[in-house]
Amino acid sequence: MAKLKRDELTVDGVRTVMYSAGSGEPVVFFHGAGTVDGFDFLEPWADRFRVIAAYHPGFGESGDDPTFTELHDYVMHYLELFDALKLGKVNLVGLSLGGWLAAKFVSEHNDRVKKLALIAPAGIIDPKHPMMDVIKVPGDQIPGLLVSNFEVLKKRLPEKPDLDFIADRYRESGTVARLLWEHPVQPKFMRYLHRIKVPTMIVWGDEDKIIPVQHTDTWRKLIPHADIKIYQGAGHLVHLEKPEAADAIAKFLG
Repeated sequence: MAKLKRDELTVDGVRTVMYSAGSGEPVVFFHGAGTVDGFDFLEPWADRFRVIAAYHPGFGESGDDPTFTELHDYVMHYLELFDALKLGKVNLVGLSLGGWLAAKFVSEHNDRVKKLALIAPAGIIDPKHPMMDVIKVPGDQIPGLLVSNFEVLKKRLPEKPDLDFIADRYRESGTVARLLWEHPVQPKFMRYLHRIKVPTMIVWGDEDKIIPVQHTDTWRKLIPHADIKIYQGAGHLVHLEKPEAADAIAKFLG
């Protein structure tokens, strides 16, 4: 199994750290509102694809750009990154906030994407089943809400978080607040989801505490051709709790 290799490049003035491995058709992963879950689940895919995962500006090891105040800024950032890497069509996978970003990217740029896979994506407005307002949740409580079985995530967390770890989490939460504080939902995003024409898969855990699994009903209406799979006994990070979910995505992309 190939290990992810770290690269650093500058994208339109923003220092961008990227991890990649493998060869073949490119699969790009957009991470969620936090990065403690890591990218290593992609490594088995490197036997079949060229997997690429970059930290968004304001997250993880990448630099920041305070002028990034809406998701469209990140769409443009990734267009620039894809051009810098000389990528044609990519397979795109997005988790949570990254799923929202991935769906928005494809609704605007079908021509740059071959297939789309979303893992418990954010962005949908469902008054009966609202998404948790993670900005208002104390940071130390978030990890326990991400999974049904905490042991799955525990091994990815430091036993005793140091100041650097705490600072990184604070920085990421500040970036999320900058994006979502004034506009936590964007009705126009839902309006244009019908423009997604590429093959699409959506996976979800039935015990998701962050974004209720009932959101799949709305996604099914907005993207009728999407293949939606719900996994029992899994939370928000369904791809980590249920390896068969990650396997299903890889099979779909292949």
